Amino acid sequence: MTRGRTRDATLLMPGIAWLVVFFAVPLAIIFVVSLGARDQFGGVVLDDLSLRNYARALEPDFVPTVANSLRYAVLTTVFSIAIAYPIAYWISRYGGRRKTLLLVLVMLPFWTSWVVRTYAWMTILRDNGVVNGILEGAGLIDQPITLLNTDLAVVLGMTYGFLPFAILPLYVSIDRLDPALVAAARDLYASGRAAFWHVTLPLTMPGVIAAALLTFIPAIGDFVTPDILGGAQTTTIAKVIQTLFLSSKDWPFGSALGFLLIVATIAGTVATLRILRREVIG
Repeated sequence: MTRGRTRDATLLMPGIAWLVVFFAVPLAIIFVVSLGARDQFGGVVLDDLSLRNYARALEPDFVPTVANSLRYAVLTTVFSIAIAYPIAYWISRYGGRRKTLLLVLVMLPFWTSWVVRTYAWMTILRDNGVVNGILEGAGLIDQPITLLNTDLAVVLGMTYGFLPFAILPLYVSIDRLDPALVAAARDLYASGRAAFWHVTLPLTMPGVIAAALLTFIPAIGDFVTPDILGGAQTTTIAKVIQTLFLSSKDWPFGSALGFLLIVATIAGTVATLRILRREVIG
Protein backbone atom coordinates (compact mmCIF):
# COMPACT_ATOMS: atom_id res chain seq x y z
CA MET A 1 0.00 0.00 0.00
CA THR A 2 2.84 2.38 0.93
CA ARG A 3 4.63 1.62 -2.33
CA GLY A 4 1.48 2.38 -4.28
CA ARG A 5 1.01 5.71 -2.53
CA THR A 6 4.65 6.62 -3.18
CA ARG A 7 4.21 5.79 -6.86
CA ASP A 8 1.02 7.87 -7.06
CA ALA A 9 2.75 10.81 -5.37
CA THR A 10 5.66 10.53 -7.80
CA LEU A 11 3.30 10.61 -10.78
CA LEU A 12 1.57 13.70 -9.36
CA MET A 13 4.78 15.66 -8.78
CA PRO A 14 5.25 16.96 -12.38
CA GLY A 15 1.69 18.28 -12.46
CA ILE A 16 2.01 19.86 -9.03
CA ALA A 17 5.34 21.44 -9.96
CA TRP A 18 3.79 22.84 -13.15
CA LEU A 19 0.89 24.39 -11.21
CA VAL A 20 3.22 25.88 -8.61
CA VAL A 21 5.66 27.41 -11.10
CA PHE A 22 3.20 28.61 -13.72
CA PHE A 23 0.10 29.35 -11.63
CA ALA A 24 0.74 29.75 -7.91
CA VAL A 25 3.94 31.78 -8.22
CA PRO A 26 2.57 34.22 -10.86
CA LEU A 27 -0.62 34.57 -8.83
CA ALA A 28 1.43 35.40 -5.73
CA ILE A 29 3.39 38.00 -7.72
CA ILE A 30 0.15 39.58 -8.95
CA PHE A 31 -1.13 39.74 -5.37
CA VAL A 32 2.04 41.41 -4.09
CA VAL A 33 1.99 43.96 -6.93
CA SER A 34 -1.68 44.67 -6.19
CA LEU A 35 -0.73 45.77 -2.69
CA GLY A 36 1.69 48.39 -3.99
CA ALA A 37 1.26 51.79 -5.59
CA ARG A 38 2.05 53.47 -8.90
CA ASP A 39 4.74 56.15 -8.99
CA GLN A 40 4.75 59.19 -11.27
CA PHE A 41 6.70 57.31 -13.97
CA GLY A 42 4.38 54.30 -14.08
CA GLY A 43 6.58 52.08 -11.95
CA VAL A 44 5.47 49.87 -9.06
CA VAL A 45 6.31 50.98 -5.52
CA LEU A 46 6.13 48.34 -2.78
CA ASP A 47 7.25 50.47 0.14
CA ASP A 48 3.78 50.90 1.67
CA LEU A 49 1.70 47.77 1.10
CA SER A 50 -2.05 48.16 1.59
CA LEU A 51 -5.47 47.07 0.34
CA ARG A 52 -6.39 50.46 -1.14
CA ASN A 53 -6.42 49.08 -4.70
CA TYR A 54 -8.96 46.45 -3.66
CA ALA A 55 -11.12 49.08 -2.01
CA ARG A 56 -11.01 51.03 -5.26
CA ALA A 57 -11.76 47.91 -7.31
CA LEU A 58 -14.89 47.24 -5.24
CA GLU A 59 -16.33 50.72 -5.77
CA PRO A 60 -19.85 50.88 -7.32
CA ASP A 61 -18.42 52.53 -10.46
CA PHE A 62 -17.19 49.14 -11.63
CA VAL A 63 -20.52 47.35 -11.19
CA PRO A 64 -21.73 48.09 -14.78
CA THR A 65 -18.39 46.90 -16.17
CA VAL A 66 -18.54 43.64 -14.23
CA ALA A 67 -22.19 43.21 -15.23
CA ASN A 68 -21.23 43.65 -18.89
CA SER A 69 -18.52 41.01 -18.58
CA LEU A 70 -20.90 38.56 -16.93
CA ARG A 71 -23.62 39.24 -19.49
CA TYR A 72 -21.31 38.59 -22.43
CA ALA A 73 -19.85 35.47 -20.82
CA VAL A 74 -23.25 34.01 -19.88
CA LEU A 75 -24.78 34.68 -23.31
CA THR A 76 -21.72 33.24 -25.02
CA THR A 77 -21.91 30.12 -22.84
CA VAL A 78 -25.64 29.61 -23.44
CA PHE A 79 -25.42 30.09 -27.22
CA SER A 80 -22.28 27.94 -27.47
CA ILE A 81 -23.90 25.01 -25.67
CA ALA A 82 -27.15 25.41 -27.64
CA ILE A 83 -25.22 25.22 -30.92
CA ALA A 84 -22.60 22.70 -29.78
CA TYR A 85 -24.96 20.07 -28.38
CA PRO A 86 -26.66 19.09 -31.66
CA ILE A 87 -23.31 19.23 -33.48
CA ALA A 88 -21.66 16.97 -30.91
CA TYR A 89 -24.69 14.66 -30.92
CA TRP A 90 -24.63 14.33 -34.70
CA ILE A 91 -20.89 13.63 -34.80
CA SER A 92 -21.22 11.00 -32.07
CA ARG A 93 -24.25 9.21 -33.44
CA TYR A 94 -23.96 9.70 -37.20
CA GLY A 95 -20.31 10.52 -37.80
CA GLY A 96 -19.35 6.91 -38.40
CA ARG A 97 -15.86 6.54 -39.82
CA ARG A 98 -15.62 10.30 -40.30
CA LYS A 99 -15.69 11.12 -36.58
CA THR A 100 -11.98 11.87 -36.44
CA LEU A 101 -12.16 14.05 -39.54
CA LEU A 102 -15.16 15.93 -38.19
CA LEU A 103 -13.43 16.56 -34.85
CA VAL A 104 -10.37 17.85 -36.72
CA LEU A 105 -12.65 20.25 -38.60
CA VAL A 106 -14.07 21.42 -35.27
CA MET A 107 -10.54 22.22 -34.06
CA LEU A 108 -9.46 23.71 -37.39
CA PRO A 109 -10.14 27.35 -36.34
CA PHE A 110 -7.46 26.98 -33.65
CA TRP A 111 -4.89 26.84 -36.44
CA THR A 112 -5.61 30.48 -37.20
CA SER A 113 -4.80 33.46 -34.98
CA TRP A 114 -7.63 34.55 -32.68
CA VAL A 115 -7.12 38.18 -33.75
CA VAL A 116 -7.31 37.29 -37.45
CA ARG A 117 -10.54 35.36 -36.93
CA THR A 118 -12.02 38.24 -34.96
CA TYR A 119 -11.10 40.76 -37.65
CA ALA A 120 -12.80 38.48 -40.18
CA TRP A 121 -16.06 39.13 -38.33
CA MET A 122 -15.59 42.84 -38.99
CA THR A 123 -15.72 42.05 -42.72
CA ILE A 124 -18.89 40.06 -42.16
CA LEU A 125 -20.74 42.53 -39.92
CA ARG A 126 -19.72 46.00 -41.12
CA ASP A 127 -22.16 48.23 -43.00
CA ASN A 128 -20.83 47.18 -46.41
CA GLY A 129 -20.05 43.67 -45.24
CA VAL A 130 -21.29 40.22 -46.13
CA VAL A 131 -24.48 40.17 -44.02
CA ASN A 132 -25.76 43.54 -45.16
CA GLY A 133 -24.81 42.71 -48.74
CA ILE A 134 -26.89 39.52 -48.67
CA LEU A 135 -29.87 41.25 -47.04
CA GLU A 136 -29.78 44.12 -49.51
CA GLY A 137 -29.38 41.74 -52.46
CA ALA A 138 -32.42 39.78 -51.27
CA GLY A 139 -34.44 43.00 -51.01
CA LEU A 140 -35.03 42.56 -47.27
CA ILE A 141 -33.50 45.93 -46.33
CA ASP A 142 -33.11 49.28 -48.09
CA GLN A 143 -30.12 50.52 -46.09
CA PRO A 144 -27.42 48.79 -44.05
CA ILE A 145 -28.22 47.60 -40.55
CA THR A 146 -25.75 48.54 -37.85
CA LEU A 147 -24.28 45.26 -36.67
CA LEU A 148 -20.69 46.15 -35.88
CA ASN A 149 -19.89 47.84 -32.56
CA THR A 150 -22.94 46.32 -30.89
CA ASP A 151 -23.56 43.74 -28.19
CA LEU A 152 -24.78 41.35 -30.88
CA ALA A 153 -21.44 41.54 -32.66
CA VAL A 154 -19.54 40.83 -29.44
CA VAL A 155 -21.68 37.81 -28.55
CA LEU A 156 -21.50 36.43 -32.11
CA GLY A 157 -17.74 36.77 -32.22
CA MET A 158 -17.23 35.22 -28.80
CA THR A 159 -19.65 32.37 -29.51
CA TYR A 160 -17.84 31.57 -32.75
CA GLY A 161 -14.47 31.70 -31.02
CA PHE A 162 -15.34 29.52 -28.04
CA LEU A 163 -17.67 27.06 -29.80
CA PRO A 164 -15.02 24.31 -30.10
CA PHE A 165 -14.49 24.48 -26.32
CA ALA A 166 -18.13 23.44 -25.95
CA ILE A 167 -18.29 20.85 -28.73
CA LEU A 168 -15.39 18.67 -27.58
CA PRO A 169 -16.51 17.88 -23.98
CA LEU A 170 -20.09 17.45 -25.15
CA TYR A 171 -18.95 14.99 -27.81
CA VAL A 172 -17.03 12.94 -25.24
CA SER A 173 -20.04 12.83 -22.89
CA ILE A 174 -22.52 11.91 -25.62
CA ASP A 175 -20.19 9.34 -27.19
CA ARG A 176 -19.88 7.54 -23.85
CA LEU A 177 -23.65 7.29 -23.46
CA ASP A 178 -24.89 3.76 -24.05
CA PRO A 179 -27.48 3.88 -26.86
CA ALA A 180 -29.20 0.91 -25.25
CA LEU A 181 -30.43 3.19 -22.47
CA VAL A 182 -32.22 5.41 -24.96
CA ALA A 183 -33.56 2.33 -26.76
CA ALA A 184 -34.90 1.01 -23.45
CA ALA A 185 -36.72 4.28 -22.86
CA ARG A 186 -38.28 4.06 -26.32
CA ASP A 187 -39.30 0.45 -25.63
CA LEU A 188 -41.13 1.76 -22.57
CA TYR A 189 -43.19 3.98 -24.89
CA ALA A 190 -41.24 7.18 -24.31
CA SER A 191 -41.33 9.58 -27.23
CA GLY A 192 -38.10 10.81 -28.77
CA ARG A 193 -38.45 14.11 -26.94
CA ALA A 194 -39.19 12.41 -23.61
CA ALA A 195 -36.23 10.05 -24.04
CA PHE A 196 -33.96 13.02 -24.65
CA TRP A 197 -35.17 15.04 -21.65
CA HIS A 198 -35.29 12.14 -19.19
CA VAL A 199 -32.39 9.95 -20.37
CA THR A 200 -29.96 11.58 -22.80
CA LEU A 201 -29.72 15.06 -21.28
CA PRO A 202 -29.42 13.98 -17.60
CA LEU A 203 -26.76 11.39 -18.41
CA THR A 204 -24.75 13.86 -20.49
CA MET A 205 -25.11 16.69 -17.95
CA PRO A 206 -21.47 16.33 -16.82
CA GLY A 207 -20.46 17.16 -20.39
CA VAL A 208 -22.80 20.15 -20.40
CA ILE A 209 -21.30 21.47 -17.16
CA ALA A 210 -17.75 20.89 -18.43
CA ALA A 211 -18.61 22.71 -21.67
CA ALA A 212 -20.08 25.60 -19.70
CA LEU A 213 -16.91 25.88 -17.62
CA LEU A 214 -14.56 25.68 -20.59
CA THR A 215 -16.59 28.37 -22.36
CA PHE A 216 -17.43 30.74 -19.52
CA ILE A 217 -13.94 31.00 -18.01
CA PRO A 218 -12.12 32.23 -21.15
CA ALA A 219 -15.16 34.27 -22.22
CA ILE A 220 -15.17 36.38 -19.06
CA GLY A 221 -11.48 37.12 -19.57
CA ASP A 222 -11.68 37.90 -23.29
CA PHE A 223 -10.76 41.49 -24.14
CA VAL A 224 -9.89 41.07 -27.84
CA THR A 225 -13.40 40.39 -29.13
CA PRO A 226 -15.18 43.18 -27.18
CA ASP A 227 -12.44 45.61 -28.20
CA ILE A 228 -12.55 44.78 -31.93
CA LEU A 229 -16.23 44.01 -32.46
CA GLY A 230 -17.74 46.09 -29.67
CA GLY A 231 -15.81 49.30 -30.18
CA ALA A 232 -14.59 51.82 -27.65
CA GLN A 233 -18.00 52.13 -25.98
CA THR A 234 -18.01 48.46 -24.93
CA THR A 235 -16.52 48.07 -21.47
CA THR A 236 -15.60 44.80 -19.80
CA ILE A 237 -13.44 44.03 -16.82
CA ALA A 238 -10.83 42.42 -19.09
CA LYS A 239 -10.66 45.56 -21.27
CA VAL A 240 -10.21 47.73 -18.19
CA ILE A 241 -7.36 45.50 -16.98
CA GLN A 242 -5.72 45.64 -20.41
CA THR A 243 -5.93 49.44 -20.44
CA LEU A 244 -4.50 49.70 -16.92
CA PHE A 245 -1.48 47.59 -17.84
CA LEU A 246 -0.74 48.81 -21.37
CA SER A 247 -2.00 52.40 -21.49
CA SER A 248 -2.38 53.81 -17.99
CA LYS A 249 0.65 51.92 -16.61
CA ASP A 250 -1.22 51.42 -13.34
CA TRP A 251 -0.04 47.89 -12.65
CA PRO A 252 -1.04 47.76 -8.95
CA PHE A 253 -4.69 48.60 -9.65
CA GLY A 254 -4.75 46.35 -12.71
CA SER A 255 -3.29 43.54 -10.61
CA ALA A 256 -5.98 44.04 -7.97
CA LEU A 257 -8.74 43.80 -10.59
CA GLY A 258 -7.07 40.79 -12.19
CA PHE A 259 -6.59 39.03 -8.86
CA LEU A 260 -10.24 39.56 -7.92
CA LEU A 261 -11.32 38.23 -11.33
CA ILE A 262 -9.12 35.14 -10.90
CA VAL A 263 -10.38 34.47 -7.37
CA ALA A 264 -14.01 34.87 -8.44
CA THR A 265 -13.45 32.53 -11.40
CA ILE A 266 -11.75 29.90 -9.23
CA ALA A 267 -14.55 30.08 -6.65
CA GLY A 268 -17.19 29.67 -9.35
CA THR A 269 -15.26 26.79 -10.90
CA VAL A 270 -14.95 24.96 -7.57
CA ALA A 271 -18.66 25.41 -6.89
CA THR A 272 -19.50 24.09 -10.36
CA LEU A 273 -17.17 21.10 -9.97
CA ARG A 274 -18.96 20.22 -6.74
CA ILE A 275 -22.23 20.23 -8.63
CA LEU A 276 -20.62 18.08 -11.32
CA ARG A 277 -19.39 15.65 -8.70
CA ARG A 278 -22.88 15.31 -7.26
CA GLU A 279 -24.24 14.69 -10.76
CA VAL A 280 -21.68 11.96 -11.43
CA ILE A 281 -21.31 10.31 -8.01
CA GLY A 282 -24.63 11.23 -6.45
